[in-house]
This record gives sequence, C-alpha cells and structure tokens, in this order.
Amino acid sequence: MIIVTIRTLDRSAWLACGAAAVLFGSATPAAKLVLDHVPPITLAGLLYLGAAVVAGPMVAGQPRPRPCRADLAKVIAAVVVGGAVGPALLLTGLHATSASSTSMLLNFELVATVLLAWLVFGEHIGRRGAIGLAAIAGAGVLLAGAGRGFGTGSVLILGACACWGLDNNLTATATGISPAQITLAKGVFAGGVNLLIGISIEHPHLTPAAVCWAVAVGAFGYGASIMLWVSGARRLGAARSQGVFATAPFVGVGLGWIITSDSVTSAQLIALVPMAIGVVLIVTSAHDHEHRHTTQIHAHRHRHDDDHHDHAHDPAVPGWHSHQHEHAPLVHSHPHVSDQFHRHDHADRS
Repeated sequence: MIIVTIRTLDRSAWLACGAAAVLFGSATPAAKLVLDHVPPITLAGLLYLGAAVVAGPMVAGQPRPRPCRADLAKVIAAVVVGGAVGPALLLTGLHATSASSTSMLLNFELVATVLLAWLVFGEHIGRRGAIGLAAIAGAGVLLAGAGRGFGTGSVLILGACACWGLDNNLTATATGISPAQITLAKGVFAGGVNLLIGISIEHPHLTPAAVCWAVAVGAFGYGASIMLWVSGARRLGAARSQGVFATAPFVGVGLGWIITSDSVTSAQLIALVPMAIGVVLIVTSAHDHEHRHTTQIHAHRHRHDDDHHDHAHDPAVPGWHSHQHEHAPLVHSHPHVSDQFHRHDHADRS
C-alpha cells in the first residue's frame, strides 16, 4: 500500500466531493423546516424539481448525450431508486425524526455504497481505505446507538441510504452521461412523479413561499450537490468519494443544533474523532501495481502530466482541459484509485 497525498491525484475531485457534502448536509435541517409547511412526498418532488432548475441551464450548453445501453440502464435505475424512492423514504422518515438524528443515520449511506462498490462493482478498497471507512461507519453506529433505538422513521431513513448506495455506484460508473444530465433526468422524472403522487395522496395546501423555499433547498442541497459528487466520484471511485461525502451528516448535525434547536450530545462530539480520522485515511489512500489500459476514444477533463495523456497539442495546452482524444494500449504502474479508468480486477491483490 502506498500513501498518496491529495496533490498526487486530482485535488479538484476531492474538493468537489467535499463541497457536495456541505451542500447535502445543509439540506437535511433546511428540509426539516420546510416539512412544517409541505408534506414529505410532495416535498421530495419539489426538492428534485429544484435540482432540475439548477441542472437545466448547464445541460443546455452540453452536446446531446449518446450513451451506450449499459449507461442508459444505469441512469434509469438511478433515477427510480435514487431520485424517486430514496428521497420519499428520507423525507417520510425525517417527518418523524429530528434533523440531527436523521443526519446521523445518513452515515449508513456510506456503508451501503462501499459494500456495493466492493462486492458488486469491483472497486479496490485496500487496507488503509477499509480502516478509514470502518472508522466513519463506526462513528455512524455510535451516533445511531445514542439515538435511543430505531423507530419507523429510522428504518425509512436506512432504506433511503440503501437506495442512495446503489444510486452512487450506478451514477459513478455511467460515464457516458454528464453529471448535469443525470441530475436533470432525476429532477424532471423522479421529481415530477413524486410531486404528482404527493399532490394526489397528501392534498397539500401549498403557499408560494413554501414552494420557493423547497425549490431553493433542492437546487443547492440536491442539484448542485449531485453534480459535484458525480463529477468527483468518476475520478475517485464511488467508495472513496463517499468516504468524503460521509462528512455531510456532521454538517447536518451542526446546523440542526443551530437552526432546529436540537440538543448537543456527548456521543455526537465523541464521534467527530473517528470521523475525522476516517476521512484522512480515505483521502490519503491509493495503491500501486502494474495494470493494463485498452484502446479507448472519449472526451473528459484531463491534463498531460498524469502518465495517461501524452497526445500532442499545437499550440500546447497547459493545465486542465477537455476534448475528444484517443488512448493507445498501455501497461504501466503508478499510484491510482478505482476511478473510471482503473476498474481492473484485483482478485489477487490486497
């Protein structure tokens, strides 16, 4: 195992996941306040329609996607599971649970994401990453255990975590569709369906102010957050990016203390320690071995000092840029994570 600094990999990917965590963590206590005026299923629809509002202008400036069947199937599944079912479960559970307790339970999204990434999607975790993930998961267990057991609301929130664990892996590997396009699809289809269901069964009395607040929370806490996370996850792998995203519950806990008058507990303060340790271990983890790259033609954000992109530009293009380019077959060894270009087999490696 090789310890790699953030500079060795793509610093912007780590920052994107961190910003996504802050935005999503802030959305939980904010949504709790909106729940006083909008019932949960209706709110789930409005939140994701808000996500579509922020993603729409970005998609308008992008080329029309031409995804393969596998990517299209992944996005459809992610829209249903992560965009429709997950938010409905979360907000129904949040209706019966405090904002800080809900934020604590959201740590279990990490557990679901990592287990699926390892067992189903073939990501390499490694000892250092596994220790970090265990530390973060342990912090979540400590916090959940301090919440006086699991009621119906807690079970629903855990169900949402399972949905988002699957969603995270699907969207991280569906590289033929941009993060903004995935977010727009979730916002329009999942948000629209949940809104129609909510109106038909909850009969809400919506005010313009409540709708505007719901859409605003969705635009930042879901729309911008999803796009940032997917962008980072494709360069880091679902497991590592989710390790950074696992700090989101603590943002929610902190804001829950401030804006929803939730009490501060000793368990919450103690859990900060393994959470911080876990994030540091994950961010500084990678592995090094000889691996093979096959011929590939694609377009993505890249630079020419990463041992992968040696094509010529006339004139030269310094720093990060994006265009269609071709990779010739290559066998080499360098520190890497399970990003979209390194999903090779690790059956004989630890």
